[in-house]
Amino acid sequence: MSREPVRCGVVGDPVAHSLSPVLHAAAYDVLGLDGRYTAHRVPAGGLADFVAGLDAGWRGLSVTMPLKREALALADDVDDAARRAGGANTLVLDTGGAVHGHNTDVPGAVAALAERDVLPREVTVLGGGATAASLALAAVDRGATSVRFCVRDPARAEEAAAAVRAHPAAPQVGIDLLEPATVAGDLVVSTVPAAAQTEELVAACVTAAGPDGAVFEALYDPWPTPLARAAEATGTPLVGGLDLLVHQAALQLALFTGHPGPLAAMREAGRAALAART
Repeated sequence: MSREPVRCGVVGDPVAHSLSPVLHAAAYDVLGLDGRYTAHRVPAGGLADFVAGLDAGWRGLSVTMPLKREALALADDVDDAARRAGGANTLVLDTGGAVHGHNTDVPGAVAALAERDVLPREVTVLGGGATAASLALAAVDRGATSVRFCVRDPARAEEAAAAVRAHPAAPQVGIDLLEPATVAGDLVVSTVPAAAQTEELVAACVTAAGPDGAVFEALYDPWPTPLARAAEATGTPLVGGLDLLVHQAALQLALFTGHPGPLAAMREAGRAALAART
């Protein structure tokens, strides 16, 4: 066993449901790393104070809702993916006190789409937050030329839309209301809560994607969501939240520890934990 300590964690609100501790602990076991990865509830507006209170033994933080844009503002420097997405889901803490911001959601989503051979052209994204921006950027990286954000309040998607418009591929980007009639395209990405997935909205999503397109459900708990259940029932190709979580967590692990993430072990640990919750 390596005696080099690893001290990391995930922050967000809510965070008790997070599978990140399970995935990282599984990776530590496979890699023989000595350390801890814990979950911490940090409400909106509280990230800077939380980071300031950490001791020098901390290596990094996984950042989830609603803190990704706070993380970007807090970092001393950020990678290209975080800059493009307008949010950081990873903070690497070095021994000198500097905070480095990264976004592993974008490359993690690219990997999850590639794993299912998804090459989208026209994309509808349900939701307009930081995760929606990251998954839209990943879709454009995979070849999408058109992105439409569907939200209850169009003003809340302006940042995400601006981030995607700035992509070098110059995709067409629009914002519309979150209604069944606005859903179109060969890839439907959902970042909205399961409670917001009405029967009519779900039907519109699987109809739009069809057997030749795909649905990307960013949630993993509860699972299956109404959208994921409908995609599986109709034979619509499905990329799930656990797929995204595992790929982005493996990239985070490499940033925190310098070791490549053991994808198979992390995925299996995640599946087992989700099965135990049902």
